[in-house]
Amino acid sequence: MSIKYFSRYFLAAAAVLLAFSSCKKDKKVSTVVTPVSNFFAPQDSQYIKLQPTSAATVTFEWEQSLAADGGLVQYELLFDKDGGDFSKPVYSVASDNNGLYNKATVTHKDLNKIAALAGIESLGVGKLKWAVLATKGVNGQKSTITRTLIVERPAGFADIPTDVYLTGSATEAGDDLSKAIRLKALATGGEFEIYTSLKPGTYHFVDKTTGTPNTFAIQGNQISSGNEITVSGTDTKVYRISLDFNNAAAKLTEIKSLGLWYCADNAIRFPLNYIGNGTWKLTNTEIDFVQESYGGEERYKFRLTTNDGTNDGTEWWGSSNSDNQRPTDASPAAYFYLNIIASSDQWNYAFKFNGNVDKQHCDINVYFSPDKANYTHEVIINK
Repeated sequence: MSIKYFSRYFLAAAAVLLAFSSCKKDKKVSTVVTPVSNFFAPQDSQYIKLQPTSAATVTFEWEQSLAADGGLVQYELLFDKDGGDFSKPVYSVASDNNGLYNKATVTHKDLNKIAALAGIESLGVGKLKWAVLATKGVNGQKSTITRTLIVERPAGFADIPTDVYLTGSATEAGDDLSKAIRLKALATGGEFEIYTSLKPGTYHFVDKTTGTPNTFAIQGNQISSGNEITVSGTDTKVYRISLDFNNAAAKLTEIKSLGLWYCADNAIRFPLNYIGNGTWKLTNTEIDFVQESYGGEERYKFRLTTNDGTNDGTEWWGSSNSDNQRPTDASPAAYFYLNIIASSDQWNYAFKFNGNVDKQHCDINVYFSPDKANYTHEVIINK
């Protein structure tokens, strides 16, 4: 290729690129969109009884907005309290598919939070206003219409804590927030419990052990926000404290005693002592199997004596199996897990002692402690 021809080719290519660049500069992306002017669902003033612990949802759907440049429009669903003008909505959420769909799926759990932000009390019925914002990123257009949703909130908290701790002068850890005792989170979600002792003083619950945590207390059989609970009298007592933030329910059950139920005796043979941190202990005690025609009888389980504030009761804790073989040193940890059992049958759902335990002095530790993934127990032969 000659230098002359190359120069002409280069100049022509440059001219094309310059023209293309000029075209791109001339073409501007518009941010103008039309406001949404029609809603499809839910109907105006539709009533919804919220069930935040279920998988229930509400679908909000509206007519599409149009963009002046023919491009995609994004949407936000806005919520405001009754009488609000959406200048400061209490909550907003992108529509489905990261804001690109002209519908939004909102869970009952989130609607419960939104209702709380709008000032609707627990167990109350109130109105939420909703509207839609259409936008290309700037110059958003609020819908020309709004609708009202009537919601009934359940008992319980809109924001259920992930963790709950016990603190205060009445507790085993004292009132140092950094040493607050974590409650055991139950598998059902939103439910917590702890076996612990309380002495005269005050206590409350928090959702974290640093900064300024949210605080909770117990009033009657309900969880409330803030406040302290006072323990009066002079005695230290052991309790199971159960909290359910899904319905704001609280229950204190006094644990009056825990004993090892020896099946052959059909009675409690060894009472265990509470030593703190949800743990009961039998120390250096001889375990002597009852001799039957078929050999040494080694079955046992545990019985709690409880009081609900009015009446005494009993709870049976034993194996998940109705019958068991004797454990060995190689038995899995799950063998010793404690399960509440409905039957007070003398023999069934009992554990068996290791054969080496007979006529030996042993320690028995029962753990209803929050740091255990499963409530459990152990039998240690002292040598």
